[in-house]
Amino acid sequence: MHDPLPIGHQIFWLLLLAVPIACISRTVTFEEVLREPRDWCKRQSEICNNIWVRKFFFLFTCEYCFSHWVTIAFVALMRFKLLVDDWRGYVISIFALVFVANAYLNLYSRLRVDIQKEKVEIKAITKNQGLQEE
Repeated sequence: MHDPLPIGHQIFWLLLLAVPIACISRTVTFEEVLREPRDWCKRQSEICNNIWVRKFFFLFTCEYCFSHWVTIAFVALMRFKLLVDDWRGYVISIFALVFVANAYLNLYSRLRVDIQKEKVEIKAITKNQGLQEE
């Protein structure tokens, strides 16, 4: 075994790797480009008789659930470990990455709500100004 990366490097990688995890999770579970397969998975998660099959298809409709599987893939691909350089480092990194990725997702969702709110307010203001000028 070798020494783990310095803690500063580990934190840097934690914050960086959470970005593509969040992006992939968001795209698969929310964005229009994958709506048809997601709708099919949603139907399967509701109608299949086998509970394991229902849960499998549900994973593609739940941002939080799906982020765990994306994280596991990234940890395996990057061999990213946190704090300790054995199997425990992988376990810690999985849960830390899920946490940070979901914090990014929540921040992104909040930002989208604020942007939509501002667009509606701007539209209302310009509409009122247009009526006042007439």
